[in-house]
Order: sequence, then structure tokens, then C-alpha cells
Amino acid sequence: MAPETHLNHFWTHHRALASPALSSVTPSNRILTIPNAISFVRVLAVPYFWWLLIVEDNVALAGWLIAVVAGTDWLDGYLARRLDQVTELGKALDPIADRLMLASAVIGGLITGAVPPVIGYPLIARELLMTGVTLRLARRGAKRLEVRWLGKLATVMLYSAIPAFYLAFAGVLEVLMQLIAWVGGVGGLVLYWVVAFSYLGDARRHMAAVESRPEPEEN
Repeated sequence: MAPETHLNHFWTHHRALASPALSSVTPSNRILTIPNAISFVRVLAVPYFWWLLIVEDNVALAGWLIAVVAGTDWLDGYLARRLDQVTELGKALDPIADRLMLASAVIGGLITGAVPPVIGYPLIARELLMTGVTLRLARRGAKRLEVRWLGKLATVMLYSAIPAFYLAFAGVLEVLMQLIAWVGGVGGLVLYWVVAFSYLGDARRHMAAVESRPEPEEN
């Protein structure tokens, strides 16, 4: 059995124990929910991050902000399930918040020198690839890619590594932060690309499903 299959089985079992009705949740079209508000605040943290980094030139505080946003990554999804507030908007907004902050943190880190190019540029390339795939699926009216738990694990590792790079660059617990940054950065980068190929397989299947739809009959 592939490693990702083992991970998916573990997470599915764990989530089922935590919430028996989890697998049967049907997303609603509601907009004003607590989880959606949290996701929206996480999106708003992105311009504040740029203000700290560019205007205030405060690399350390920008790094702490990334860490706070990373620490709340699980919160909106957890509350959505616990409060029975899983929505289509929330399922779209959560990965958008992740990608915006992660991409901003990587680009900002490359600009300031906090994030090493060997970590930063492959991450940007991966984000550009997945953005193109997502836009193509949307343009063709195909099903949206479902977030994989291996992808979530990669995001957690990168969300640990990127702020650690920032804090090490600012001289905050430099040796410890460098260790966290490189271990999480290399491991997260590898997983990020591994799951990208899984997403590409999902995308091909979604596109095939669209192409196999019967053409509407003309009157």
C-alpha cells in the first residue's frame, strides 16, 4: 500500500472517531458562518503581513504573524464540522487563505533573504503549477480538487519551516530556528511536490469526467 494511502486511512479513521457524522456532512451555501469569518480574517492577514515586512521592515514580527496564521489553519475546518457549518464557500476559502499566506511568505522571504532560494523557488513553481490546474478545471466546469491529507501534512511542515526561517534571519533563537526551518522545509517541499502529482491525477480524472458528459440535445 502506498504511503499516502496509509496516511489517508489513518486520518479518515481518526476523523471518524472524533466526529461520527463527519463523512456524511453535506456542504451548504451559507456565507455568514463562524468558520468562514475565521478564514476571511486569515485572508486579511496577508496584506498586514506585507505591511509589516515592507513598511515596518520587521522581519521577526512578520515571521510571528505567519506562525499565528499557521497555528489557526486547523481551526476553521474543525469549527465547521463541530458546529455543522461546512459550506461550499468555506471549502474554497480555506485553501485560498493557505496559498495566499504561504505564497506571500515565500516571496517576501526571497525578497528579504530570509527564505533560501533552494526552498523558495521550487515552492513558487509548485504553486504556479497548481494555480494553473485549478483555473483550468474551473474554466471547464470540472469538479474542484479535494484537499488531500498528505497535502495538509506538507502545508503544516512548510508553515513550521517558513516562519522559522524568518525568525532565524532576525536572530531569534537562531540555531533552533535554523534546525526547525531546514527539517520542515526540505521534508515539506518533498511532500508538497509528491502530492502535486496526486492532484494532477485527480485533475485528469475530473477533466475526463467533463469530456464524457453527454452533449445536451438540441430542440
